[in-house]
Amino acid sequence: MLERLRAFNRWTKGWAASVAVAVGIWIVLRSYLIEAFRIPSASMENTLLVGDFLFVNKAIYGGELEIPLTGFRCCHVPGYAEPQRDGIVVFRSVEDSTPNLNIVKRVIGGPTDTLQMAHDTVYRNGKRLDEPYALHLGSHPDDPLQLRKIRALQLPYYVGRDTAHYHPTTHDWGPIAIPVGHFWVMGDNRDESYDSRFWGFLPRSHIVGQPLIIYLSVATEPLRIRWNRMFRRPR
Repeated sequence: MLERLRAFNRWTKGWAASVAVAVGIWIVLRSYLIEAFRIPSASMENTLLVGDFLFVNKAIYGGELEIPLTGFRCCHVPGYAEPQRDGIVVFRSVEDSTPNLNIVKRVIGGPTDTLQMAHDTVYRNGKRLDEPYALHLGSHPDDPLQLRKIRALQLPYYVGRDTAHYHPTTHDWGPIAIPVGHFWVMGDNRDESYDSRFWGFLPRSHIVGQPLIIYLSVATEPLRIRWNRMFRRPR
């Protein structure tokens, strides 16, 4: 009986060690190489749809060891590229209420760029952007409190002449200068996206990866697999 108990203990310790090693490898791979990501909202339609499942390249912009569900991060490793204008990035929320939330948006401007939006048309460094991906479905009226917040965030970076009469909206704002080390990101579905227009500039340190490929896409109404979207690379 005693020998059986010892054998069971050895078997249990062996399995526990194997599970611990597997979890450790998964954490390292998820932190530094590749991570699965699901699109939960319509903010990037039609480029990314609700129910798209992505693999995210974490190595490209540099990763850091992250323990899931704890918010603990350390041991940063530099990447081999920088976020590109007009590209899609995955990043950690900049808001204190959702510090561990991963979000996906498109980079509209980078450090030292000057951006402006006039009647939903974006201008970067004075040139109108060709945005075939942008979707405009009609928006809700801007909340006055939100407009005051937008003005407070943008005013220090406003490069116009009449600061006293600068009252930006989600459809008309700028020109503003993007500070060094920061980016401006927006969703492709412009009227359904909570992005830099609302919470300001995205620090480079918050950008964690680039969508690599859609490996699965599931619609809910009705429930079905979107076979035509599988193995696409979001652009």
